[in-house]
Amino acid sequence: MSRMLDTTKPAVEKVAVTLPGTVEKIIKPIVPSEPEKAQIAIEGADDLYREIRIDNTLQNEKGEDVSLKPGVQVEVTVEAEPEATTSKKTP
Repeated sequence: MSRMLDTTKPAVEKVAVTLPGTVEKIIKPIVPSEPEKAQIAIEGADDLYREIRIDNTLQNEKGEDVSLKPGVQVEVTVEAEPEATTSKKTP
């Protein structure tokens, strides 16, 4: 499922981190009606948790559906509302 930026809401500062990743492989669906998946290895993550799989459908600036290719570098961003976070105190 592709996601478009919702520009109808006012911009709210979110807390975010962006990590580099690499598309390791494209996984074809077992059931033809299901979408293919892109497996992405996130750099800096623990070994057992570094791969994620997402639907391999994105949209370009023209609104056309596009797919990721194996081996390409990507950025994975995790965002949260400020009230969904806690302060980390330095020891």
